[in-house]
Amino acid sequence: MRTFFFAAAAALVLCATASATTSPPRVLAVKFENDVNPVTQDYVNDQIDRANREDFDAVVILLDTPGGLATSMKKIYTKELASEVPVIVYVSPPGARAASAGVWIGQAGDILAMAPATNIGSSTPVSVGGEDIQEDLRRKVVNDAAASLRELARTHDRNVAWADAAVRRGENLGATEALRKNVIDVMAPTLPALLNKIDGQKTVPKGIVLNTAGAEITSVDMSFWKKVLDTLIDPNLIVLFMSIGTLGIIVELWNPGLIFPGTVGAISLILGLFGLQVLPISAAGLLLMLLAFAFFAAEAFVPSHGALTVAGAVCFVLGAMLLFDPAGETYEVSLPAVLAIAGTLAAVMALVAFKIVQVRRAPVVTGSSEMLGQVGVVRQRLEPTGFIFVHGELWQARSTDEPIEPGTPVRIERIDDD
Repeated sequence: MRTFFFAAAAALVLCATASATTSPPRVLAVKFENDVNPVTQDYVNDQIDRANREDFDAVVILLDTPGGLATSMKKIYTKELASEVPVIVYVSPPGARAASAGVWIGQAGDILAMAPATNIGSSTPVSVGGEDIQEDLRRKVVNDAAASLRELARTHDRNVAWADAAVRRGENLGATEALRKNVIDVMAPTLPALLNKIDGQKTVPKGIVLNTAGAEITSVDMSFWKKVLDTLIDPNLIVLFMSIGTLGIIVELWNPGLIFPGTVGAISLILGLFGLQVLPISAAGLLLMLLAFAFFAAEAFVPSHGALTVAGAVCFVLGAMLLFDPAGETYEVSLPAVLAIAGTLAAVMALVAFKIVQVRRAPVVTGSSEMLGQVGVVRQRLEPTGFIFVHGELWQARSTDEPIEPGTPVRIERIDDD
């Protein structure tokens, strides 16, 4: 009986061991087809934390990005470096790219892979408008960027010279050449093929042996809410929201009780302020835009004959172009869009100001003063007093001459208070 018991226990242990060994590895695939910004940074970092928290065997970032903000980029690659679960950066699908900030995210991965017909590089820092930074500042920014990218490449046993050239000369490579020059670790056509190909490799510098062959892949994408937030931080939308918001509030202040302009203005202003909170902004640009709105608001109260409107439009254009701190070409404000918004604002403000002045100069249309000059019909014979019908009301009236018979049209010449 004892022999039978030990045999049964051994069989159970063997069955449990066999079951454990046949369980496929689990890989979290994070789709990152977007700019690098605070919203996408939170999304990617949350998924890396999830992979560590739920004991995935690896996390794969499916990367396709034109770049973005340096601050968000740094937070992403810092999270990659700190992850205990191996992070695989896979530039895919075919046609995708890892440009600018995407290069740092790729180089920080434990494994950097690319699909055929993809490219990586073009990491030279640029200003918010896309042009080269001024010489002295450019030297500092480029040296700092080159040093950080070189160190990431060196730490992961990749091509240090190319990392430097990607920053200083904006070099860019396709997948095949990147593999040949040791810029990436592997090239694979699909994610399952990549996971089978890297199985058993030991990562540098963490020294983790990858267990990814035949992995069970859990794919994730940005939630709808994060996609909405990502849309709201477009610089052109921020400028538009700020413009609509300020215009609506100004119109509401000029004409209290309209409700609609004030409501739309308040909502738009809140959306614009959200974008300003997320993206790095320039104080000079913000002050210029506030000055522009002040000029627009003053147009209705100061007889400037359009000078304040023109000044407001000029300040608006300058402020919008300077509004965001240098953060990469992805977050530049479109000059044609700014000019169109400024022109529309100026036209609307000029029209509103003209209408307000026109209303103020118009004769009174309410109260007893409005009755002067109006034509009514006699309802009760005026001899000399009686009643006339005017504006749907009966008024007591007095004839200034001979009696007037009912039905006769009369004109109101004077109003007596008694």
